[in-house]
Amino acid sequence: MDSVFSNVVRAPEDPILGVTVAYNNDPSPAKLNLGVGAYRTEEGKPLVLDVVRRAEQQLVNDPSRVKEYIPIAGLADFNKLSAKLILGAASPAIQESRVATIQCLSGTGSLRVGAEFLKKHYHQSVIFIPKPTWGNHPKVFNLAGLSVEYYRYYDPATRGLDFHGLLEDLGAAPSGAIVLLHACAHNPTGVDPTSEQWEQIRQLIRSKSLLPFFDSAYQGFASGSLDTDAHSVRTFVADGGECLIAQSYAKNMGLYGERVGALSIVCKSSDVASKVESQVKLVVRPMYSSPPIHGASIVATILKSSDMYNDWTIELKGMADRIISMRQQLFEALQTKGTPGDWSHIIKQIGMFTFTGLNKEQVAFMTKEFHIYMTSDGRISMAGLSSKTVPHLVEAIHAAVTSVA
Repeated sequence: MDSVFSNVVRAPEDPILGVTVAYNNDPSPAKLNLGVGAYRTEEGKPLVLDVVRRAEQQLVNDPSRVKEYIPIAGLADFNKLSAKLILGAASPAIQESRVATIQCLSGTGSLRVGAEFLKKHYHQSVIFIPKPTWGNHPKVFNLAGLSVEYYRYYDPATRGLDFHGLLEDLGAAPSGAIVLLHACAHNPTGVDPTSEQWEQIRQLIRSKSLLPFFDSAYQGFASGSLDTDAHSVRTFVADGGECLIAQSYAKNMGLYGERVGALSIVCKSSDVASKVESQVKLVVRPMYSSPPIHGASIVATILKSSDMYNDWTIELKGMADRIISMRQQLFEALQTKGTPGDWSHIIKQIGMFTFTGLNKEQVAFMTKEFHIYMTSDGRISMAGLSSKTVPHLVEAIHAAVTSVA
């Protein structure tokens, strides 16, 4: 009998998640997954931070805790502490109550809620996003009803920032357009503007009355310092202008599957912020009603306790340092091997991902011949590497570069 859904066609595999599916189906003992955007230990295992285990234990042992619904905006403590973490404890925006913060479903949910709010309440419905950017960005904004345009960002020739192209494209954007900015550790390229370049970007954005929407997925995870990685956001907030910030605790607290994030909207006055919050709640209510309690409680517990907070910063720096050391090891091994080309971009880029510069054919060759899995654009997750697997990757890159054009 025909189904009423007979006309439904099979959707293509998500290009990033599909890498893991292919990896899981490969029986080779030499296989290596560099596609996944999640931290791995030197042994290649997922990591739950000690401080997260302690916070969870504390929550579980508290008999007064219940499983009641939390407010539409989420846990008040979590929201307050999240705004403080990204904007800085002394931020005038916080002191003047000009920030509306809503707990959301990790970074993706924060972006989607922010996009839905903008579609309904902002006079411009075009958003400029970097080329390239995270594969989910255009989908999130398109589905919320915004129209997506691109600005130049990455220069394949230098494997660095196309700063001239970026300024030119944002300079030509219509007044009031929304601009998506990666707060740090740009995904997928690992290429970030310098602080001088950020200042020029800020001046251009403010002079054109563009609206910045920051995606902050890696605070503390890129450089190892929470303050350094929040620099771009804080310079925009310091000028008194308005902006949106999507925060995720997936990477920096390792809370991937807990889906913990926050959307902060920095406004001109406390009165505006309170109205904005009331309208953001109207976006959330028919979407998922209210957010989950567990992950946000873990975050609030850690951020509230100075001991736990300090322990977290140490563990966080440990993760960032391991990734930085993997960059160094990979770069040095390619140099020692004499692999053709300049590989210095590996140590210049920052964060979880490196844009290797390998093309689709070279990536396919490495998967087929060496069982190494990555996205077809040549992005590799440095967090998936270890001292033990660097030599295998170097063999594969060398073979791909010397035998596949």
